[in-house]
Order: sequence, then structure tokens, then C-alpha cells
Amino acid sequence: MQKYIHMLVTAVAAGTALLGGTALAQSGKTITLRVADSFPTGHFIPGTATLPWMEEVTKKTNGQVKFEYFPAQQLGKAPDLLNLTQTGVADIGYVGMSYVSDKMPLSSVAQLPGSFTTACEGTKAYWKIAHGETMTKQEFSANKVRPLFAIVLEPYQFYTTSKQVRTVDDVKGLKLRSTGGAMDIFARKIGAIPVRMAAPEARESLSRGTLDGLIFPNESVMSYDLQSFTKFGTKGGNFGSFVASYVVSDAVWNKLPKDVQKIMKDAGEAATMNICKVIDANIGHMQAKLAEAGVKYHTLTAAERKPFDDISAEVANEWADGLDKRGKPGSQVLKEFRAALAEVRR
Repeated sequence: MQKYIHMLVTAVAAGTALLGGTALAQSGKTITLRVADSFPTGHFIPGTATLPWMEEVTKKTNGQVKFEYFPAQQLGKAPDLLNLTQTGVADIGYVGMSYVSDKMPLSSVAQLPGSFTTACEGTKAYWKIAHGETMTKQEFSANKVRPLFAIVLEPYQFYTTSKQVRTVDDVKGLKLRSTGGAMDIFARKIGAIPVRMAAPEARESLSRGTLDGLIFPNESVMSYDLQSFTKFGTKGGNFGSFVASYVVSDAVWNKLPKDVQKIMKDAGEAATMNICKVIDANIGHMQAKLAEAGVKYHTLTAAERKPFDDISAEVANEWADGLDKRGKPGSQVLKEFRAALAEVRR
């Protein structure tokens, strides 16, 4: 394991009782919680949401709640963080929903291509259904966790190593990094070869030439230092998205005082609403930085987008039907998500 970079957001108070490696206590006593994610130092999600959320909770509890933060996969790989949270290795963990699609498949509804045009549309709609009866029962309670805050990224674009994408024909045969689930369906339907992997693994694959490109969010290209490998990018595409959620285990949550629970929920709501605004406001700036780094962009015309949009509509129905056949309420969740999007847009 890489050298332990232990970022202690606030000092751990002496005298706290340990339970499963985590300091939990009665109301009025110090509560120290472990937070784990896979993001590298400097990534925009921890900087814009995770760290401010922790700081806000510590502030609002007058220092009662403190955090130990383990970034960059220090406690485990991205796909393992849900399990590590469930088993108490971490108290709060980042869950990339595509990485756990076997356990939480319904959240991929917010990753379907062509669904929304901004991060805030996707985030607000997902956050609404995440607290609805269907998702609460099927996704979170079933896994003995609950969401604290979540981010749905802006519509993904193509970033490729040696070929500019303008049409569906341009992606045929390309090996493209995918998050799995609905993105795999989309990639296959446009003739690409989806290669499922967590974002931290993409740089090595690009450097070895085992990937021809990515279906990826703009800001993460630079956060993961991929701009030297991706020579071409698209603008105006709508090729899926990604749900990043931070969850707390039920076992930990049920031991927290009610006032602390409320502070965490309120801070999580604020973090969720804030980060999507930051993402949307920063798209143009990030694309300009990537262009300065050598990425050549093509803005897709309406005529060029239409074949992709038509395929995206097929993907949504196929995704829902596939889950229905597995006994999961895919069609119901798709209906709920579309209704939530319509409400957000009003």
C-alpha cells in the first residue's frame, strides 16, 4: 500500500471510546468518524463537497463531530468502498454507483445518456428520488447504508487519443473507458468496445495504449492528469453521466445523536446543491484549460448529435427492461426520475 497520507480534518480528542476502529460516543461526547474515498489529492469533488461538508458538520456541532479523512484509495479500491463502509472499516464512504451496479443498479438511472443537460438537473432529480420510497428501500436500506450527499456529473463527452469524434461511425471499434451499466449498453450500441474500469485506473491504461479514449466528464480529465493522452474532445454531447454518493452505514448512523443526524443531513443537502452549481459554472473554464493543454475540440452539430440521441433513447428502455427482468423496478425508477427531471425544469 502506498505511503499513508493521513489527513486529519480536526484533532482526535482524547478519551473517546473505540467501537470497530471508530470513535463513537453518547451525545455531548466526541464522535470521530472515518471518511474514505478514491479521489486523488486536488480532485474537485473532495475540494468542493467532501471537505466543506466535514468542516460544516464539525463547526455546527461545536467540535463534537470530528473526521479522519482517507483519500486516494488508502483504505481500499473504489469498487470496494461500499463493502468497506458496510463492514465498518470506514464509517462514511464514497460510492461510485457504476462500480457497485450489482448491488445498487437503480441509481444508474441518473447515468443514462441523453437524460439531462446540466449537472444540477441530474443532481436535483436524483437527490429527489434517492429519498423516495422505491430507492430508499431497494438501493439504500437493502445495503444497510443511507446517502449523506450526492453528485451527478455533467453530461459526459468523448475524449480520444488519436481520432476526432464527429459521428457514430467515428467511434466504431474504439476501446473506450466505461463506468459499466447503462454506459456499457450505450457504447456497444454505437459500435465501440466498452472497457469497464474505475477512473483511477484510466491513466495507466491510456499510457499503455490499451484504451483508445474515454467517455468522461470534462473536469476529471485534468483531475486524473489525462490531458497528455487525450488529444481530442467533444462539446455538446450527452453520452451519460456518473453518480457519486457518500453514504454512512446504518450501524454508525443509528448510534449518532438525533441533533448530529440533523446537522449531517442539512449539511449534506447544502453540499449536494452547491457542487452541481460549481460543476456547471466551471465547464467552459475547464474546457479552455484542456484546450490550452493541447486537446482539440469539436462542437457537435444538431445533425451529428441526432444519431447519438436516438440510440440514447433505446438505451434507457433497454436498461429499464433488463432490470425489470431481474425483478428490480427499473421501469418504475425511470418513470420517477423523468418525473423528477420535469419538476426540476419547471
